[in-house]
Amino acid sequence: MYAYIKGFIKDIQSDYIVLDNNGVGYLIYTASPYSFDIDKEYTVYLYQHVREDEITLYGFKTLDEKNLFLKLTSVKGLGCKMALPMLATGSPSGIIDAIERENILYLKKFPKIGDKVARQIILDLKGKLAKGEDTGLEVSDELSDALRSLGYKQADINKVIKRVDGSLDIEMQIKEALKLLLK
Repeated sequence: MYAYIKGFIKDIQSDYIVLDNNGVGYLIYTASPYSFDIDKEYTVYLYQHVREDEITLYGFKTLDEKNLFLKLTSVKGLGCKMALPMLATGSPSGIIDAIERENILYLKKFPKIGDKVARQIILDLKGKLAKGEDTGLEVSDELSDALRSLGYKQADINKVIKRVDGSLDIEMQIKEALKLLLK
């Protein structure tokens, strides 16, 4: 079982990346392959899925994404190939919010997710994905997304996000984070 692999991205395709680590290229399926850059070094958090006819690696930029993926794949009727597109087209905080609010319409917008699977997701995961608990998801997902959209790098965001007061409304959190980023 792999926890993560650190290496350089050598190829990007529509549903996977190839990560080179000491001359070995790992084909890793990921939700957003185009969020990676060629010839740049990354730490990719992995989930190794083993079936009798194949071994597949699924990769994530953050542990939060990986933990949510693992929670989603624990739902009856929801496999890896259905959970990965959910992460590609929806934000982790949006998915958690939809589950907690029992928003079946939001969940049904994802590929191959019908009424039955959406209801099963809610039944199995409601109350188990509170931000900051089991999944380790940060309460500051919205803040992180906002700063990323302003062009800041995730590494820089991670450094300041811990120092921002999470009890403030999102606008004030963004202002506080920008002040810290500009120092």
